[in-house]
Amino acid sequence: MFEKLDVVRMAQALAAHAGARQEAIARNVANADTPGYQALDLPDFAATYQAAEPGAMRATRPGHLGAQDQAFAPILRAAGGSGAPNGNSVSLEGEMVKAVEVRQQHDMALAIYRNTTTLLRLSLGRGR
Repeated sequence: MFEKLDVVRMAQALAAHAGARQEAIARNVANADTPGYQALDLPDFAATYQAAEPGAMRATRPGHLGAQDQAFAPILRAAGGSGAPNGNSVSLEGEMVKAVEVRQQHDMALAIYRNTTTLLRLSLGRGR
C-alpha cells in the first residue's frame, strides 16, 4: 500500500536518476585522457520524469521487464568551450560540479524518504 505513494515513487525515480547520472560522470572522468572521447550526460530529471507515462510499467535497470530503460540512457553532451587537442570533450572541473549536483539530488531523495517514513510512523501513532 505505502509503496504506491506518488511522493515515494518520485523519490525513488530521483534516486535512480542520480545514480545513473553519477555513473555517466564517473565514465567521463575515467576517460578524461582518452583521445576522441565525447562526454556523456543524462537529460534533466524533471524532463525525464514528466516524459514517463503515468501508470505505465517502466524498466528501471537493464534487463528489468526484458528491456533497457531509455529514460536514463546517457546521451552525448554538447562540449562547452573548446575541446582538448586530442578531440576529448571532458572537463574535469565541469564533471566535479556535476558530481556535486548529483550528490544534492541524491540527498534530496533520501530526505524525502526519511520525511515520508516519519510522517507514516506518526500517522500510525508509533512516533519516531
